Amino acid sequence: MNIIQQIIDFFNHPVFIIVGGLTVVFAAIGIIYRVVCITLGVTPLVFRIGKAIWRRKVAIIGTSEVFSTLKDCITDTDIFNKKNVIHIPIDNIDKAKEHTILLVDWETSGILIDQIFVARKNHNTAVIIFAKAGSIPNDKMAEIANKSNTVVVNFKGRLLNDILNSLITTSFDGQ
Repeated sequence: MNIIQQIIDFFNHPVFIIVGGLTVVFAAIGIIYRVVCITLGVTPLVFRIGKAIWRRKVAIIGTSEVFSTLKDCITDTDIFNKKNVIHIPIDNIDKAKEHTILLVDWETSGILIDQIFVARKNHNTAVIIFAKAGSIPNDKMAEIANKSNTVVVNFKGRLLNDILNSLITTSFDGQ
């Protein structure tokens, strides 16, 4: 019993009380700092992606058959609303100016890629080109690579990821 009392008295020394108090204060400040950093860092991203998925439209440029296939691929995940995926026929490329996410099927619309780049609203408009591996000629691929906010994808599994990344990285002005 006497030894236990000596240990308790040793740790009741003012130095241990001060060090323990400072440790608790620093730990509390650290926890508050981490909560503030997480809140300020993650919250804007969550709101931006939520607003982008809820309000922005994905315009698919291609034939009706391609549109239905790509629309099913995008909407089957239940991430996007079906009304937010629209079709722009090949013969009406000027409608692309109204949208900020353009999904282009290379097989049916590749010959119009220069018109599509001219028709996009600005450099904040994302252009996602869906193409089979090796179907884009090297000179055209080099030209596409120099365009901002442009992605070439050849897997339907990657397509949704590239659309989500484009929604996050391009600005949205509320249209």
